[in-house]
Amino acid sequence: MIYLLLFGAVFALLVWTGRRAMPSLKIRDWRIVSGGLSALAFLGGVAAATRGGWLIGGGLIAVGAVLALGARRRPAGPRASVSSDSEARAILGVGPDADEAEIRAAHSRLIRMAHPDRGGTTGLAAQLNAARDQLLGRLG
Repeated sequence: MIYLLLFGAVFALLVWTGRRAMPSLKIRDWRIVSGGLSALAFLGGVAAATRGGWLIGGGLIAVGAVLALGARRRPAGPRASVSSDSEARAILGVGPDADEAEIRAAHSRLIRMAHPDRGGTTGLAAQLNAARDQLLGRLG
């Protein structure tokens, strides 16, 4: 019975993803699949445990818990690095003699346009933040 449930879950996963490789699943898709598989593993574990298969039931419940935690995990945001101060100044559009107030004002002006909530990209926002942090780190 449990093997039929697991086979059905794997078959449904392959059909649903269009027989693509697992790494090509998007994060949202993986969260849905992982949540569904965790529910199936929990149900299979409870069914096995009530029939006397404590070892198999406990294993399936543990697998369900791991899959449920994996479905809740959020990916880390992009991290950008700026190689030199001149590159950081070019990104923010400030001169070599810019003080902290000018750097913060330039960053604030640019991040308002480039923020992901305003239609910008996370990569550009991360690059602006990295440039600001590098220049302010040199001043402080």
